[in-house]
Amino acid sequence: MEGSTQAPIRHPIPWRDEDFWDQLSLDKELRRVFDICHGCRRCFNLCDSFPQLFDVIDESESGELDTVSSDTFPKIAESCTLCDMCFLTKCPYVPPHEFNIDFPHLMLRARAVETEKIGKPPFIQNQLAQTDRNGIIGKKFGFILNFFTNINNKIFRKILNYIAGIDFKVILPKFNKKKFEIPLINKEGKANKRKAVIYTSCFANYNRPEIAEASLAVLAAQGVEIKLHYPECCGMPMLEQGNIERVSVSAEKISESFISFIEDGFDVIALTSSCALMMKYEWPLILPENESVKLLSQNTYDIDEYLVDISKKEGLVDGMKPVDGGISLHLACHSRAQNMGAKSNELLKLIPEADISIVERCSGHGGTFGVLTPTHDLARKVGKPAARMVAKADPSYVISSCPLASKHLSQITKEDVIKDKKSKSIRSGHPIELMAVSYGFLKKDEMSE
Repeated sequence: MEGSTQAPIRHPIPWRDEDFWDQLSLDKELRRVFDICHGCRRCFNLCDSFPQLFDVIDESESGELDTVSSDTFPKIAESCTLCDMCFLTKCPYVPPHEFNIDFPHLMLRARAVETEKIGKPPFIQNQLAQTDRNGIIGKKFGFILNFFTNINNKIFRKILNYIAGIDFKVILPKFNKKKFEIPLINKEGKANKRKAVIYTSCFANYNRPEIAEASLAVLAAQGVEIKLHYPECCGMPMLEQGNIERVSVSAEKISESFISFIEDGFDVIALTSSCALMMKYEWPLILPENESVKLLSQNTYDIDEYLVDISKKEGLVDGMKPVDGGISLHLACHSRAQNMGAKSNELLKLIPEADISIVERCSGHGGTFGVLTPTHDLARKVGKPAARMVAKADPSYVISSCPLASKHLSQITKEDVIKDKKSKSIRSGHPIELMAVSYGFLKKDEMSE
């Protein structure tokens, strides 16, 4: 059957149905989908789930799925980073095609069933997913924690590697105590009729406040009335573990807390691509009947998306200047999964004389996938083709709307491709940070190195 020529659509995740959790039903669906994937193999160069699947089939007695043990399936599911790129860019059999393949959501289901079978999520991943708890502790004891977790603290990092399984080669995000302040609003800004409430994200709250500061400064300059609101983490780390019920609780709580803002005419702005994806697309598939979730989804914008919209409808205020050096722009998977086009590229093109090279390959980071010892080397391997593209461009900046991806790419470019940790400085960060540098609201050396 030939692939569909229609735009992909996603069905709600039936996680409240008994059949969703049935092991035999899951195994039947995995075999149906894996057999189709085996016959197609267009996704061989995406995440490691596909090479693993194809290897176990090719090495089986018959060379077909019928002689592959179901015991191999959890490892395949575990290797999926839920980036959605197979669904959006490669697979010809996604809905509305009759084969009805949604590989990432099937892997999500497999993880959820495996977790239920065990009775609890993996301990380390679950602890890392407690982003608000970890962030609050990090804000209180940031100086001490940042000292011990610094990559140059070889002894403690090896201890952390041994105890917590966090690879000693990973540059970990620092904790930060900064509090956000809403700057003076430019009443003469062309977008002075707009109102926006910023969902700051756990990452901007606890690790990279510069993303929020840059967003506030740029939006204020355009005349946008701004408020800040952060009830709790969007739940993406929990989703990666298959903890759908926990995500649903967060979705209900957060969406309800935004209703009063929306009713008062505020747009909701998410600062990272993963948060925006959860609020706009994943939550409505988890809670399709929840009206608050629907309303929030319809009124949520990625920060890049929002500023590009302002530039097209009202126009941006003058004042941007060229940045010094080229820009390697990684098109983040969770940004592409929002089905809005390459808004980060459109945003950076607004910077005068911007020299942009596009990196479309996966960074390999994938949340805890790029952090934990069992998968870190694989995360570097997956990201190496993208890092080669960065090295070829020889940029001054590696930018991604997934800030963890940009940092990961920057590191493996220096260490695995150029193979010189002391090579020229490459700043990494979010597109909004670079726009703030262009406006003069943020200094270049305030971006991550």
